[in-house]
Parts: sequence; structure tokens; C-alpha cells
Amino acid sequence: MEIPPLLVYVGALIGFVVTNMILTHVIGPRKKTAVKDMPYESGMDPVGDARQPFDVKFYLVAILFLVFDVELLFLYPWAVSAYLPEGQASGIPAELRGTVFGVMLVFMATLVIAYAYAWKKGVFKWR
Repeated sequence: MEIPPLLVYVGALIGFVVTNMILTHVIGPRKKTAVKDMPYESGMDPVGDARQPFDVKFYLVAILFLVFDVELLFLYPWAVSAYLPEGQASGIPAELRGTVFGVMLVFMATLVIAYAYAWKKGVFKWR
């Protein structure tokens, strides 16, 4: 009976992980100090309480970044696959390229409208 290569690979991975975890506990240092127990704050000593309220602007910028970042991720595959040179297989059939181009124009127009709306609402202004 032959063992499938995928099971050999999974077994090797699990063995590697378990071996490293055991070696970490056996060989690793165990000295506890006050400095090691202190929370790490990007190389700076923590000051004050960590549970302080943030301005809503931080959340708005984070959400806008995620929205535009994810939407730009949709543009990249289209841009790469839509217009490959003749002779290379394209992801989009030639008869659908015009339709897909129109859909992408609507998609980009939606991005522009969302950006203009956020700008008009003052999301990008820091006070």
C-alpha cells in the first residue's frame, strides 16, 4: 500500500510543528523579569491606560482604506488579463471585452463617486 504524497507532507508539517514546540519548552529560557512581563508598545514604554477613546476620524480613514484597497484589488486582475497581446490566451473572450470594459467603467465611476462623497463630507480633513 502506497501512502499518498499529500499525507506524507501533512505528517511532516505536523511533526515539524510539534518538534519545534517541544524544543521551545525544553531549551528555551525561563527567566521571568518585570521588563519581559511589561506590555510591548512599539518599542516605547507604555504610558497611561490603553483603553482610551479614539476619534471617529481614525475609524473612517481605516474603513475608507479597506474599501478602496479591496476595490483596487478587483481592478488588477482585469487590467492584467483583459488586454494581453495577440497569441496569448486571455481570460476574457474577445466578444465580451467591450461589455467587461463597460462594467469596469461603471465600477471605476462608483469609486470616483464614493471618493467625491467622502471628500465632500470632510472625511479627509484633520482638525
